[in-house]
Amino acid sequence: MAGSSFGRAFRVTTAGESHGSANLVIVDGCPPGLALCEDDLRADLARRRPGQSTLVSQRSESDEPEILSGVFEARTTGAPIAILIRNSDTRSQDYDEIRDLYRPGHADFTFDAKYGRRDHRGGGRASARETVARVAAGAIAKKLIGEAFHGTIVGFVSQIGDVVAEVLEPAAVTAEAVERFADGTPNPVRCPVPEKAREMIDLIERVRREQDSIGGLATIVATNVPAGLGEPVFDKLKADLGKALLSVPAVMGVEYGAGFACARMRGSECNDVFVAAPESTGPRPRIATRTNRHGGMLGGISTGMPIVLRVAVKPTSSLSREQETVTRTGSAATIRTRGRHDPCLLPRFVPVGEAMVALVLADHYLRQRGQCG
Repeated sequence: MAGSSFGRAFRVTTAGESHGSANLVIVDGCPPGLALCEDDLRADLARRRPGQSTLVSQRSESDEPEILSGVFEARTTGAPIAILIRNSDTRSQDYDEIRDLYRPGHADFTFDAKYGRRDHRGGGRASARETVARVAAGAIAKKLIGEAFHGTIVGFVSQIGDVVAEVLEPAAVTAEAVERFADGTPNPVRCPVPEKAREMIDLIERVRREQDSIGGLATIVATNVPAGLGEPVFDKLKADLGKALLSVPAVMGVEYGAGFACARMRGSECNDVFVAAPESTGPRPRIATRTNRHGGMLGGISTGMPIVLRVAVKPTSSLSREQETVTRTGSAATIRTRGRHDPCLLPRFVPVGEAMVALVLADHYLRQRGQCG
């Protein structure tokens, strides 16, 4: 199957299906000497893991990573890093009834059209279960950019259905505010605005009771990214970030900075004025912008300002309520999906989105280092 690899200098290749024995990722291009062990992967895998709250799929997976190669004495060797994550709670029999049915909104039909066959067990390779491998690789990328330029990536849920959380300074949102409420209890929806988070929780629970699903928006912010990452034509940083995020199942759109709001602006409103950063020292001041409508990228190259992206995620396609469909032979039918599915994908999408942004930044950092030193 083509299209299972991503990146150039920092390259990942994934394999595995929703109901196969395991998912695997190979990370090639990670520099030697980076401190790395399974503990470095567990935190983000736990954030993506099913069964973490009543708002997500109740499939019970430990998502325990096994590093098989590329690490010796807790340091990367420069060789390809292979990570295995086993599946332990598949319940494939839940999908027997849809072997010859196409789920509306899912990849069942398109996989059949392309390959002439499909794995009906949970969607096979098209399932979001595949993203567990991306998150493991993204944890390595996060560690690399953290050591290379103190880069940080924080994602959060900014909208579910018609509940919108206005965050005026996305770059000021902390991981702690995303993961926990002020009293220390877990924030299962990963929205940093507490009153809106509770509205989102109520909405998701209501939708779940109605045997339906709902979509929303996630915001992902990368800070401390140095100016100069990205290539000016086909490999623009914004283009690779867009491809990375659009490759995630259920993602319907990506915008950065002012995004589609720029369609209503004039140039004098949209442009960000350049200034010397207040903390600048030395003979050449650090250049910044007074505002950040450009979302941290100009000409497809990073400016040093926070990279701010918003990602639209559609409602989960697999529903337990009855829907109309057809069989593989085109006969009219109805379908109910018995498997365990998220009523809203956004809470578990956040670590996946962060991982994809980290993979792109790690790749472009190594490309820049190789090109310009």
